[in-house]
Amino acid sequence: MSGLSGRAAIAGTGATEFSKDSGRSELRLAVEAVRAALDDAGLEPAAVDGLVTFTMDSSSEIAVARELGLGSLKFFSRINFGGGAAAATVQQAAMAVATGVADVVVAYRAFNERSGQRFGRVSAAAAQQVNTNGVENSFHYPMGIATPAATVAMSARRYMHEYGATSEDFGRIAVLDRARAATNPKAWFHGRPITLEDHQASRPIAEPLRLLDCCQESDGGVALVITSVERARDLAQAPAVIQAAAQGSGQDQYVMTSYYRDDVAGLPEMRVVGSQLWAQSGLSPADVDVAVLYDHFTPYVLMQLEELGFCRKGEAPGFVAEGHLELGGDLPLNPHGGQLGEAYIHGMNGIAEAVRQLRGTAANQVGSPHTVLVTAGTGVPTSGLVLSTFVS
Repeated sequence: MSGLSGRAAIAGTGATEFSKDSGRSELRLAVEAVRAALDDAGLEPAAVDGLVTFTMDSSSEIAVARELGLGSLKFFSRINFGGGAAAATVQQAAMAVATGVADVVVAYRAFNERSGQRFGRVSAAAAQQVNTNGVENSFHYPMGIATPAATVAMSARRYMHEYGATSEDFGRIAVLDRARAATNPKAWFHGRPITLEDHQASRPIAEPLRLLDCCQESDGGVALVITSVERARDLAQAPAVIQAAAQGSGQDQYVMTSYYRDDVAGLPEMRVVGSQLWAQSGLSPADVDVAVLYDHFTPYVLMQLEELGFCRKGEAPGFVAEGHLELGGDLPLNPHGGQLGEAYIHGMNGIAEAVRQLRGTAANQVGSPHTVLVTAGTGVPTSGLVLSTFVS
């Protein structure tokens, strides 16, 4: 086990409501989420001396600090690669706490992704970035691979070709997530489950992906308070101990378009993350009680199950069909409804759900879990966490 394991914990979570039109600025959403997380932990703003967010977040650390009256900051950091940053923000915060660089660090992400810049549409700005990502996008955008769905469709088709997967196999993930969202009052799709027939009847987006294979666009914010396990034990909530935290990038990695490596039908970067998580924590896939897997597109959930070691290559469709991911199965998936059902807040809401499960306060509580696995964005350099109720 690594020196990071068991050294830090998530002591508070906070979120705005999830909507399609927040009616307020992204900075205000960020501040509301951070304030809610501090209230949850029982901490005053003055206790915070570090902030972490995504490079894509529009609200700077110093702006959030000013609006909340945080005072001086000893640590601030930003993680690249979109949703792949989610768990890495917690990793950065945990490393700062474990090394004594900071005492209380808040990770946050807030955006108006539906009412503002919509991530699901073609964005000329993505191909005009003044960096290598912009250069790479400028090659495939003119070919029509210019939306997230279009980039994922290439890998999804290859997965179908290599392993015989079908659109129905993808649809089962959407059905599972929407069933959880239907019984989660905070979810956008609360009360609105779908059937596999609904999935198959939904309109094509980028073959083989249908509308219900694609996550929603949401307005909202989520924040997480990270501090030492010792300090967390004295705060308002039971700590979610960080047993492992990892980042990963695969060979010949691109941002959503890694088509030039041998394994187009897989997610090698998630394999890099998984191997670190198991090594750091001393745990294995068999020890996971609940899985919160990043589900912006359904095919990537199947690939994650394989890369993380829950089943072998090509076996995920059967694994899902056998019921392993049901709430009563041996690996309950996304009890909050995931990004397909609850909200798409770049994976941060999934980390909050993991904390709720460990506390026993989730809307769809899965017994009394001791270990929850969380993953971040797929198709990009990514990250992951193993959270638990115990200190190893």
